Amino acid sequence: MTKAFKGIVLGLLLAGAGSAGADVPGSDWMSREQVIQKLEQAGFTRVTQLEADDGHWEGEAWKDGRLMEFHVDPRSGAITKAEPKD
Repeated sequence: MTKAFKGIVLGLLLAGAGSAGADVPGSDWMSREQVIQKLEQAGFTRVTQLEADDGHWEGEAWKDGRLMEFHVDPRSGAITKAEPKD
């Protein structure tokens, strides 16, 4: 992913940070940027949504040509859920 594309994605994510229903990340949570890096390392691309919710990071990203929903542990960065979005 190019730096310019990452910057656009990050800007979109930060702009949506105040969306309704989202929680506030804890002070000991990984940053959005760190979560995106973990997702990229696991083969995810084009993160289209990322927000704090119910004690974890959750969102949507593409993997293997499919749009996936995911949950990420906010402290370890472990992906705790990844399934195709219906």
